[in-house]
Amino acid sequence: MRLLAAAVVLLQSPPSPPSPPSPPLGRAELRAGLDTLYGGDFATAAAYFATLAERDTADPAAVIFQAGAYIWWASAKDSAAFEQQRIDSLLGAAIRRARALGPGTDFWLATALGYRARERELHGRALGAAKDARAMRDIYQRLLAADSSCIDCYLGLGVYTYGLARASALARLLAKLIGLGSGNAETGIRYLRRVAQEGDLARVEGTWVLAAALVREAGRDKAGRRVLEREARAYVRRLAERYPANPVFQRFLHEVPDPAP
Repeated sequence: MRLLAAAVVLLQSPPSPPSPPSPPLGRAELRAGLDTLYGGDFATAAAYFATLAERDTADPAAVIFQAGAYIWWASAKDSAAFEQQRIDSLLGAAIRRARALGPGTDFWLATALGYRARERELHGRALGAAKDARAMRDIYQRLLAADSSCIDCYLGLGVYTYGLARASALARLLAKLIGLGSGNAETGIRYLRRVAQEGDLARVEGTWVLAAALVREAGRDKAGRRVLEREARAYVRRLAERYPANPVFQRFLHEVPDPAP
């Protein structure tokens, strides 16, 4: 639950750049590493992405997912402090790589900024998190304006929009003052559903965040609680069937009871 607990808190366009091409490393290579990550072998996944990052010293994608492996590993350990400095360093490196390559890697720049916003919020760096989240939002919106097929863009936008809507009243006021907007829970969940159903590299994480958001909504909706919890469990049960060794998915199914019919 730590991944969502941090994510939901985070969470005008200049001329649109061209949509991002597939990374030089190739989707198949990235997907293989992600399957290892979601399979629960976080150490192997981190090493695999490190090897890819060393092979192509300009590409940001492998560095982002290397950081992601440590983030999931920290969640499995239920430790926000686990490899904190390493994660921060990797995301900083990914952002520098993406910026150096220019608009063609804007998708990866936004993705790295979204991850770093989540980390900064988790560790009490609210202003830095807000800056990164706003930059992430703007880039994803530009990319979608140029190419509506960028379904993976909706993961960051979904977390951003949902998180702002469910933040505290004070946090929402501050968000408006610094230009983050007000958010909308229904829109955020709709974005997450789209990623869970149609996403590419972000489909598993989109499904996971969607399930956790539905559980959060269940706590706010007594009448719809059973339906929402049942739907959330169904999503995570499918993830657990595909990746049975992932302790994060197993913990979710243990913590969220199966509602009676």
